[in-house]
Amino acid sequence: MKTDKKRLVYFLVVNVDRFFLSHRLPLALEAVKRGYDVYLLSADTGKRKEIEAYGIKFLNVPFQRSGQNVFHEINCVRILSNYYKKFQPDIIHHVTLKATLLGSLAAKRAKISNVINAISGMGYNFTNGRNGLLQKTIKVVMNIAFKSKYFYFILQNPDDLRLMKGFNFVPESHYKLIKGSGVDLEEFSFTEAKEKDKIRILFPARILYDKGIMELIGAANSLRDKWEGKIIFILAGDCDKNNKAVIHQLDLEKLLVPGYIEWIGFRKDIISQHQQSDIVILPSYREGLPKSLIEACAIGRPIITTDVPGCRECVVDGYNGYIVPAKTVEPLAQAIDKLCASKEERIEMGRNSRKLAEKEFSIESVVEKTFSIYDETLNRDRK
Repeated sequence: MKTDKKRLVYFLVVNVDRFFLSHRLPLALEAVKRGYDVYLLSADTGKRKEIEAYGIKFLNVPFQRSGQNVFHEINCVRILSNYYKKFQPDIIHHVTLKATLLGSLAAKRAKISNVINAISGMGYNFTNGRNGLLQKTIKVVMNIAFKSKYFYFILQNPDDLRLMKGFNFVPESHYKLIKGSGVDLEEFSFTEAKEKDKIRILFPARILYDKGIMELIGAANSLRDKWEGKIIFILAGDCDKNNKAVIHQLDLEKLLVPGYIEWIGFRKDIISQHQQSDIVILPSYREGLPKSLIEACAIGRPIITTDVPGCRECVVDGYNGYIVPAKTVEPLAQAIDKLCASKEERIEMGRNSRKLAEKEFSIESVVEKTFSIYDETLNRDRK
């Protein structure tokens, strides 16, 4: 590919525009700052004008979350391939498993090799031991799409990195580890927890079985006799109808306890929710590297999470929170009980969370490491 253009053409391919704004906007802004001709290729859900106001061009690709219609997916590959052929981008950065799969197929069709595939998590189909026909089909498609001596992969935790290396899609040196999408340490500034009537425990995630919501509710119920009236569990996430692991709203509402287990739905004011919390909890079954937990670290909150890929990277057990086995209720309840019983421990662990965020999760570090991969792939073409 030619790299002697006055302005490098940079494609960032993300399933949906909202996710781009919440997770990948800093990358695009850095590219704009460096003088790149920046394009977002994504499903337009109404954020186009907001994105274009940043100086980013928008190309609509009608990605669907469910991925049930093979003809629709093939059409997305065709649309992407046509864009790739037309604009001949110098860098294509695909984000999330679906975008990497469809985008890599499109890049091969368009004969473009400067591809970076960022997989933020292996998703529903690789969680909880699922290995049915769909999972096997995905693995076949992955082999077709990803096999290349030129492509690069970015993984967010060591477990996913080892898993992907085992497939031998690309040379070993082309697999990179970058922990998460980063957090703005100024926007998510350290804030001491305020004294209040009840200890506030925040669950900042979609209401999915795979996020450990049933284990959390089970743990809360087991502590009810001791702690009701003194603590409150806040579930801050939507019931994602497009996810097979969703707990439907009517079923969730039956599990709520006014004043003790409450659901507030998806909230845009997530910084405020973290600031109001005393403890942040995510008993997930598997993650890439959950943004909610690195945001909790930055704000300065103790965390309770599970000993699974992605989650365990956010907590040093006994330092800034507790790690418990996944899919268990009693150890989760014990960790909650222990943190609720000690204000001093909550304060100390919260401060340690901030230290961890400053060391591991700054957005500046993520951007710098990502652009070094861009430079690596561009310099390969200059040789």
